[in-house]
Amino acid sequence: MKIAVLGGTGKEGSGLALRWANAGHTVVIGSRDAARAAAVAQELNLVFGDERIAGADNLSAATDADVVVLSVPYTAHADTIAGVKNALTGKVVIDVTVPINPTDFLRVQVPAGGSASREAQSMLDNGARVVAAFQNISATHLKKLDAVVDCDVLVCGDDDAAKQIGMQLVRDVGMRAWDAGPLDNAVVVEGLTPILLGINKRHKVKGAGIRITGA
Repeated sequence: MKIAVLGGTGKEGSGLALRWANAGHTVVIGSRDAARAAAVAQELNLVFGDERIAGADNLSAATDADVVVLSVPYTAHADTIAGVKNALTGKVVIDVTVPINPTDFLRVQVPAGGSASREAQSMLDNGARVVAAFQNISATHLKKLDAVVDCDVLVCGDDDAAKQIGMQLVRDVGMRAWDAGPLDNAVVVEGLTPILLGINKRHKVKGAGIRITGA
């Protein structure tokens, strides 16, 4: 697939881009600043020794993609979606965004729309299908291509076909994917992130994640 990672210049987005490129997907990093996106793409390509990842502005990246990934800060979430909305018609949108409490990043914040992913779906009334995934994966793990990421990924969505695509993309980066139900459940998945950040801080852990046991 051709995957656009909007916000791909950040730690999480660039880590996912690297993993998907390594799995054989065509990846384009999107950013408000096309030059910045191109520079980060070139940095990532040094890992491979060839040109597997490209950079572009958000709209160009989204227009040419089969799947669009939102990996932006929550403060930029709505504006990013509004800027590329027309390019997302009918596409699968993987939302990685987590609402972070601006005064205490270790405290769960529930947005007015229920979750960032639910807000994205409400904005996208053009047949785009939003899937929530990857909120609980530390960027620390993603950049180490030779390391196994010992974490599971909970995937939420209302469209079963779109959710299956999201779960396959999880497997393509080397992790186990779990169908966590409808998009409304994303509020719980997003809320786990500040909890994990708190565990990292209090217990001096690097990149705490989750595992589903008993299966």
